[in-house]
Amino acid sequence: MRTRTIAVILTAAIGLGLLTGRFVLPARSAPAGSSPTPVAAASSPGARSSAPKPSSGPVTNRHLVTGADFRKAGVTQRIQVRDRVGDGNYANAVCSGEKTLGETLGSYDAHFRELETPADPGDDGSGTAANTGPGIAREVADDAGSRALARNYAQRLLLEEVPCQSAVPTHWVYGPTHTVDVAADITASWMGTYDGDLNSTGTAPRGKEPCGGIAVLRNGSHYGVLEVDTCLGTAAMTRIVRTAVTRL
Repeated sequence: MRTRTIAVILTAAIGLGLLTGRFVLPARSAPAGSSPTPVAAASSPGARSSAPKPSSGPVTNRHLVTGADFRKAGVTQRIQVRDRVGDGNYANAVCSGEKTLGETLGSYDAHFRELETPADPGDDGSGTAANTGPGIAREVADDAGSRALARNYAQRLLLEEVPCQSAVPTHWVYGPTHTVDVAADITASWMGTYDGDLNSTGTAPRGKEPCGGIAVLRNGSHYGVLEVDTCLGTAAMTRIVRTAVTRL
């Protein structure tokens, strides 16, 4: 660049600086043959974390919600866990009594877990609980063999519970359906439970917190039902349902 041209550019830059309070000089030309230095892309702290993969294969005890999960959700009582394999019972659609996965879907080898508070020791002097105390939760789950079938089973189980969203006043009732989506093919739907003294119109009252509830879970080819009997509100229910479906 000629000396006269450079002088003209500098004079213009100084003039602009006087007007704006900032002196702007022309950028220095890069040497011939050089390439711009690449700028590192900004990454968020969770950018490297990957979504959980949908489950497949047989359901085992490790797929079920634990007492530690409920303690994280705010339950302070001691929790006793009982596991068994069979047809597994859950609350049915007529809003009273129970059904089993065997009766509904023909599944007779589901994993069933009960979480309860230990009762007082028995009178036999053994120091062990003769019976269990109030229930915290129970979960029944199985493998459908395919994601499509698990989706079908979950829909059927949820539809069984929907009628319980309305009931005669003074009868307990389920609230509206909440959806928890963790990842593709990992999702849950849950409804809160409202006692009969809160049901004055035939449906769950607005602006009131539930006291536990029921959730239908689906993770890959796994599906299940989680009933929460302990009194958890909306935030705690959402947390425990997310934990349960992610583990399933």
